[in-house]
Parts: sequence; C-alpha cells; structure tokens
Amino acid sequence: MTALAEPRLAGTAAARGGPFTGTGVLLRFMLRRDRIRLPAWVLGLTLLMTYFATALDTLLKTEEDLAGFSQFASSPAGAMFGGPGFGFDALTIERFLAGQYGLYIVTGAGLMALLTVVRHTRVEEQAGRTELVRANVLGRHAQLTAALALTGLMAALLSLLITGVMAGRGYDPAGSLTFGASVGACALAFAGITAVAVQVSEYSRGASGIAGAALGGAFVLRALGDMAHIQGSGPSWLSWLSPIGWSQQAAPYTLDRWWPLLLSVALAAVTAAVGFRLSARRDVGAGLAPPRLGPRRAAHWLNSPLTLAFRLHRASVTGWSSAVLVGGLAYGSFTQALLDGFEDAPEDLVAVMGGSEDLLNGYLGLMGLMWAFITTAYAILAVQTLRSEESEGRTEPVLATAVSRPAWLGSHLVVIGVTAAWLLLLAGLGDGLGAAVSTGDASLFGDVLLGHVAHTPAVWLVLALAALLYGAVPRALPLVWVAVGYGAVVGFFGPVLGLPDTALSVSAFEHVGEYPAEDLGIAAITVLCGLAVAVGACAIAAYRRRDITTGA
Repeated sequence: MTALAEPRLAGTAAARGGPFTGTGVLLRFMLRRDRIRLPAWVLGLTLLMTYFATALDTLLKTEEDLAGFSQFASSPAGAMFGGPGFGFDALTIERFLAGQYGLYIVTGAGLMALLTVVRHTRVEEQAGRTELVRANVLGRHAQLTAALALTGLMAALLSLLITGVMAGRGYDPAGSLTFGASVGACALAFAGITAVAVQVSEYSRGASGIAGAALGGAFVLRALGDMAHIQGSGPSWLSWLSPIGWSQQAAPYTLDRWWPLLLSVALAAVTAAVGFRLSARRDVGAGLAPPRLGPRRAAHWLNSPLTLAFRLHRASVTGWSSAVLVGGLAYGSFTQALLDGFEDAPEDLVAVMGGSEDLLNGYLGLMGLMWAFITTAYAILAVQTLRSEESEGRTEPVLATAVSRPAWLGSHLVVIGVTAAWLLLLAGLGDGLGAAVSTGDASLFGDVLLGHVAHTPAVWLVLALAALLYGAVPRALPLVWVAVGYGAVVGFFGPVLGLPDTALSVSAFEHVGEYPAEDLGIAAITVLCGLAVAVGACAIAAYRRRDITTGA
C-alpha cells in the first residue's frame, strides 16, 4: 500500500503545483521543435545586418560619400524608409546603418516574435495537441509562459549577436549595446501583443492576422510620424504610438537613451498579463470571439471549388483591401512634402529614389515596388492557409467528394492571384489619388495606377513558387520568403549598395520597371506571366502525386 500511495501523492502534489507547472518541460520541447527555426531566425537577421554593415563600409569610404547621403537620409523619404534620422546632421557610418537600415532588423524581430508565439500556442490548440498535453500534469498558463520564454530567449540571443557584430566592427560599444537592445525590445513588445491576439481567435490565421495588423500598423504610424518630424510639421507624435518607433527613439550612436525601450518592456509585461488573464476565461481550443454560426444550408452559389475558395479567403481579402487602400492614401498624401524636401537634391540622390532623374516619378515608382512586396506577403500567407487547411483535416473531406486535386488547388490559386491584382489596384488608387491631391496634378493618377498594377506578374510568379513548394514539399514552404527578402534588399537598397546588374536580375521584381520612373518591360511582363502559369501547372502536378497529411 505504501508503494502505491507514494506515486499517487506525488502526482497530487504536482497537480497542485499551480498554473505554471510543467513550463520547463514544455520549453525544452519547444526548443527541440525549433532546433532549426530558432537559429535560422536569429542568424538570418544577424547576417542581414552584417551584410548591410559590410556593404556600407565598402560604399561609404570618405566623408564626402557620407555627406552625399545625409540629405536623402534626412528627407521625408528617408524617414519613411528608415527613421527619424537622429545624428544625421553629423552623419557617421554607424549612425546611418542604425538609423536607416536598423528599421528592417527591428521589424524582422517583431515578425519573428509574432510567428513564434502563434506557432507554440494557437497552432498547437488548433491541431488538438494542447488538449492531449494538458491531460497530463500541466498548468493552464504553462504553454503560453513557455512560448513567451522561448521568444524572450530568441530576442536575447539576437540582441547579443547584433551587439557583438556592431562592436566587433569597431563601432561605439555603448551605441552597439543600445542598438542590440532596441531590436530585442521590439521583439518582446510584439510577443506580448501576440499573447493577447491568440486568445481572441480560435484559428491560427485569425490570431496571426490580428498580430500582423498590429505590426503593420506600427510600421505605418512610425513612418507617418517620422515623416512629419523631418518635415517640421504634422502629427510627429504618431511615432510614439508604435513599438517600432520606441526602438528608433533610443537613437543608437547618438543619444543612446534606454528609457524609450522601457515602454516596449512595459507593453510586453502588460499585454502578457492580459493574455494570461484572458486565457483563464476561455476553453482550450476556443477563442474569446466565437465564430459566427452559419446557416443550416450552404448558399446556392457555393457549388464549386472556386466559390468555396473565395468563401475561405473572403475575410482576409476584406481586411487586406481596407489596409492597403488606407495605406496607399497615407503614403500618396506625402508626395508634395517629399518634393519640397528635395528641391536642391543632387542628381546622385535623386537616382537613389527609383533610379530616375525625376524625383517625383522616382518616388511614385518606388511606392509601386513597395506595395508589390506587401502584396506578395499576402499571397504567401494565403498559400500557408492551404497548408493549415490540410494539416487540420479540412481538405481531405472536400477531396473525398467529386472535387479533384487540380480543381481544389487551382481554384485557390486563382482566387489568391486575382486578389493580388486587386490589392495592387487598390494601392495604386490610394497612392495615385493621394499624389494627385497633394501635388495638384491630376495626370499623376493614371500613371501611378498603371505602375502599381504592372507588378502583378512578378507577384504571380512568387505565388506560383510558393504553390510549388506547397505541392511538392509542404514543410519547405517558408523558404519562399527568401525570394521576397532578397527582392526587397536589391529593390530598395541595390542603388545605394552598388549591387551589380547580375545580382539585381535574379529578382523577378527588377524586370517589370518602376513606372513612371522607368519604362515598363512589356516583354519581361509577358515572360513573367508565362513563367507563373508554367510554375503553377507544375505545382498542381506535384500536388496530385503526394499524400494528404494531417496533424503536421
């Protein structure tokens, strides 16, 4: 009896350990699952920063070189794509590096945190694994705590590596430490925001959408606030509503102030506490916002794979459409402010703005490229939802009917492709209208609209590549983000970093032409369309040959 009683009592004591019981075990399990993903994120962002630093050291060798870029960095356009420009009146390489390119490392850290928390909380619940794990001795808050701890560990490692890289290049150690801490602080802030988002929706894509909207909103608020700050008028306080803006307000290598980073830490603590509180008010697998009950019978128009695909993507299409239109109007409205800030800009700086001697057209062409990358992000995320539909067991029942695999995947690709073109159209409408109103030149509207829509074939090609990975090797689907990241680096920073034409030509987005700054490559557009169709056909063929997987 004694031998039997001791295990029972031990189990009872463990069960009474509290809501955080088992956190350490879960954390070790998460580390085991992310043994590839964790170093990929941390080392990838560190290597990207190393590349920026190496390229700038090679490009900006003299004070004259730095002076040539100080005007661009201190302009509204520089604020939009970089930051408020602290210390740019006495520009150094490290100030330019942290103030202009650090934005993308900070934003990448926020995205890393967002995806990590969703992966280890809501995705686990949606797949049914959380319920199995919690049937053992595990506290209610253990999973969220372990996910936040893992994200905090990734943020700390990223901060240390970036600090080491910057200090190792001979930059000021205090400024390097401040910059590294600003990157980690942003990751912590969005980890906390995501901890709340995963309590709201019972679906991983809904939680990712909420947290992703917060990240996108933070980027836009920061851009608008920083542009107003550089311009000397307008709502510069908008930057203080953004966790990304707080990281930039630390002003590495200039002010080296830590107190703005405390805002990110405080936000992380408050939102994490709210997340814990909300998680105690819902059932496992459920969300605080329950899904709306649908009708007993499906609508008569839901009679084909194409209409079903549209129904599944309808919510994300609505959200993205609203965000893109508003963002286009916001960026377009700053066109005249940019022109005023560059009245006496030298030709080499004008060339940076889209590679054109005409600053206005260069800026508008660069906006089209920016929205092409944003639309590509939508397309990849939409393909990732197909992976979720399959792993969660909803695809197999559909394919068990008269719906064929080519019809199912092809319908989704058609809906995503049409939506991508629609989003670029909306971005063009917003940018074109904003530019026409701010400059008083109504003729800009048509050119801006055409320049944005012209990038559609490049987006389609990346969409087809994502579909090919999904159809052939679903686990390798995240690799398609490499194409987006590379395209963004060569598209935005290629002229500044002096990249060779060979490196530029690898990106599909470089062949379209940034109209109205450049002529449209009609032949290239035709080839991109053909390649997109061919790769899409290969994706469907590959999908027909592989097994349907669930619970992956």
